[in-house]
Amino acid sequence: MADSRVDAVRALIRDVPDFPRAGIMFKDITPMLADARAFAACVDLLAEAIAPRKPDALIGIESRGFIFGAPVARALGVGFVPVRKPGKLPHRTRRVEYALEYGTDALEMHHDALVAGARVIIVDDVLATGGTASAAGRLVEEAGGLLAGFAFAIELAFLSGRTRLSGHPVDALISY
Repeated sequence: MADSRVDAVRALIRDVPDFPRAGIMFKDITPMLADARAFAACVDLLAEAIAPRKPDALIGIESRGFIFGAPVARALGVGFVPVRKPGKLPHRTRRVEYALEYGTDALEMHHDALVAGARVIIVDDVLATGGTASAAGRLVEEAGGLLAGFAFAIELAFLSGRTRLSGHPVDALISY
């Protein structure tokens, strides 16, 4: 994406070596979030990428997906649906389990969060291996929603997460 706003956002993403464990180069978004102009640019860029898909709702994945998903949903004039770790939502939920490198995890969404046929975009901060985003996509489809794509602030392309999301449009503002 050739846009000076992308460069401004990229300039504020900090590399943190060996976090959360040795050998990992963590992409820290907090300096970008602390800069009002860069954060606004990131939200605007995500909204511009998503708008042509004409979503009815955006899903944000706990927790950093909330940071981006809610303001992008507001910018687009659509609803926001949180997808959370088990036991965090107060009403009856749908649940999907997914495989991790060692073991499994799960995500939940309120059972009545989506209207059948709703066009939904899933938003998160980083696309890594695609496992969590793919699981959120399964929640959308099980709820009767139409998965219209994914949008991320950052993509770690070397982890090939897009392959798990094949068949759906994927937008990422910055790719490493």
